[in-house]
Amino acid sequence: MATWAYLGFQDSASPLMEQLIFFHDHIMMIIVMIITFVGYMLSTIMFNSFINRYMLENQTIEMIWTAIPAMILIFIALPSLRLLYLLDEVNNPSMTLKTIGHQWYWSYEYSDFLHMEFDSYMIPTNELKPSEFRLLDVDNRTVLPMNTQIRVIISAADVIHSWTVPALGVKADAIPGRLNQVSFLINRPGLYYGQCSEICGANHSFMPIVIESISTTSFLNWISSFSSD
Repeated sequence: MATWAYLGFQDSASPLMEQLIFFHDHIMMIIVMIITFVGYMLSTIMFNSFINRYMLENQTIEMIWTAIPAMILIFIALPSLRLLYLLDEVNNPSMTLKTIGHQWYWSYEYSDFLHMEFDSYMIPTNELKPSEFRLLDVDNRTVLPMNTQIRVIISAADVIHSWTVPALGVKADAIPGRLNQVSFLINRPGLYYGQCSEICGANHSFMPIVIESISTTSFLNWISSFSSD
């Protein structure tokens, strides 16, 4: 989870987030190369009192500084398009989770199991335990199995919300009257925190998301205990 002094991405917990981090590093490498080259050219021009008379109206140079940026844009666009298609792909999900945004809490429904639905509210500050995070922990965590392809169907009951978990590389708008879907695979156990990323009213900052990733066996035991309750 990101802390107050953390400037980079959260540690990846899904293959999608790994690809997003790789793409970010790819873009940053290109930007650093461009800045270095432009800085070098500016410094040489500033400290050089001589002028090359062939720099003006030179067709060769104009072709070069048009072709090189076009190639750079191609090197950026191709991985970007590939990543966009990967993020939208839903590959034979093993289970489906339905998420509905409300003012101001989330409700969840495990569509593959009977009578498996609950609301998830933020824990008030005066009720927090020493190990829990202020404005991030909830009373009912969303428990999901690791190493399982999961589809999340997202909607809203009142206004537009946005279901976002940065460590999983997932962000989708929850729009009333419309179903959006995302798919991901969690590749390690842990707690993953998110928040509503669409300004939805006075308590927009007080409807966090907590995903608890556990083994498949533990998940089935949790399902059984939940159903028996």
